[in-house]
Amino acid sequence: MTKEETFIVTGSIVDCMPNATFKVKLDDTGKIITGLISGKIRKFNINILLGDTVDIELTPYDLTKGRIVYRHK
Repeated sequence: MTKEETFIVTGSIVDCMPNATFKVKLDDTGKIITGLISGKIRKFNINILLGDTVDIELTPYDLTKGRIVYRHK
């Protein structure tokens, strides 16, 4: 899968779960999806807390899971 096939949406963290997994409520649809943190966020120890606004990268194949790629300040 190429990077062009993904799209990025914005949401806020609703629940923190084990193994760097989060429940994220999307801003545009209000749907709650599961988000995993990306490798760069793990590498640079960026903390994601409850209520943070994040960007999630989704694929058209599975719209219930995504990768958290950016945490807004």
